[in-house]
Amino acid sequence: MAASTRRAVLTGIGALSALGLDNTSFREGLRSGRSGVRPIRLFDVSGLPVRIGAEVPDFDAKKFLKAREQKKALIMMARTIQLAVAAAQLAVDDSRLDPQQIDPTRFGTEFGAGLIASELDEIAEASLVSANCQPGAVDLQKWGAQGIDTIPPKWMLKYLPNMLACHVSIFHNAQGPNNTITENDVAGLLALGEAYRILARDQADIFLVGGAESRINPLSMVRQCLFDALSRRNEEPEKACRPFDRRRDGFVLGEGGGVLILEELEHAKRRGARIYGEVVGFGASFDPPDPKYGPDGRSGAGLARAIRAALKEAGIGPEEIDHVNAHGLSAVASDAWEARGLQEVFGNLPEPVPVFAAKSYFGNVGAGGSTLELAASLYALEQGVVPRTLNYEQPDPACPVAVTTEPRPVRRPYVLKVSFTQMGQCGALVVRKWE
Repeated sequence: MAASTRRAVLTGIGALSALGLDNTSFREGLRSGRSGVRPIRLFDVSGLPVRIGAEVPDFDAKKFLKAREQKKALIMMARTIQLAVAAAQLAVDDSRLDPQQIDPTRFGTEFGAGLIASELDEIAEASLVSANCQPGAVDLQKWGAQGIDTIPPKWMLKYLPNMLACHVSIFHNAQGPNNTITENDVAGLLALGEAYRILARDQADIFLVGGAESRINPLSMVRQCLFDALSRRNEEPEKACRPFDRRRDGFVLGEGGGVLILEELEHAKRRGARIYGEVVGFGASFDPPDPKYGPDGRSGAGLARAIRAALKEAGIGPEEIDHVNAHGLSAVASDAWEARGLQEVFGNLPEPVPVFAAKSYFGNVGAGGSTLELAASLYALEQGVVPRTLNYEQPDPACPVAVTTEPRPVRRPYVLKVSFTQMGQCGALVVRKWE
């Protein structure tokens, strides 16, 4: 099969994060070096060991929706889905896209989604009814006979991960390819890569693509406090997320959405769209556990394979990358793993490639994080300045990467975005500045 001549460009950004409720707040937060990590206010966290996070401030999904029917539909959406719907509307508005003027059957939706935790008030009564006298036990007979009847009949529809793409596609009449990828932190980037491939196959002309997630939820936080490497810098939240820094003690939970408009070049030109950049390469891989680096360690070779695949498709070498938009989780093991993968690809260059870690501003947004983070680099390409990474103060010998400690000018036309999950799934995407 001949290589496709169809080109995919990014023509809209919807950035919803702890930095603010619109793209302007997002840009200004990055420009000014302002952290969005604060004490959690959404619910009482006094009994938890972690009491900080990156909440979207004063979020009200109704303010993002224009039709009465859309606002009525919010009752069927968990907060994660509402964040996705809001970020998608920001992207549509930013792109000046009029869905009435495009072919809806060529308009697709690709979203990344994660585990959506239930609100406590929807399952509390059922839990109490079904609780056994033994701590932590559940009486399944009571659950079936009495507990289930107390749960709202449409409860499940609020928490299915495919509902992000479902509601977004309905609201914007996107009748083309529609898919959901549930691969945790890398889900949004894999969704973008899949949409890129579908455009190249001439099966669609335009996509709403990205992800969203709220990890600031009582059930989710209890689970993550028990099993994940969270920062416990409760007394200095703005200093808690410190990717690649020697004093990092874990990652910070966040929430938000990053949705992009991905569009075939000629389609974008015909409607006079503004273009932020062109997607020119994508790669994905798996990085298996490596006992050499501890019980949760990985060598980084899998991440390096994904990066090389993306660079090869883009037709460039590592020396042509302006900066790496890192996963930068701020966890001890994963930052070292990521640094090993980056070092394998970029370590022999005469000059180190700068590494920017956007999570230092708004924490780990899960399935929405990778595309939200990519938005920061799209603005960097547009404005000519890469933001600094917050809280990088002491280099870690285990993380030999050139972290951006101050804003720096964009010097080359390509940016590399990488992301991965704690289980080892990796993604890499190359974007070229549009000129």
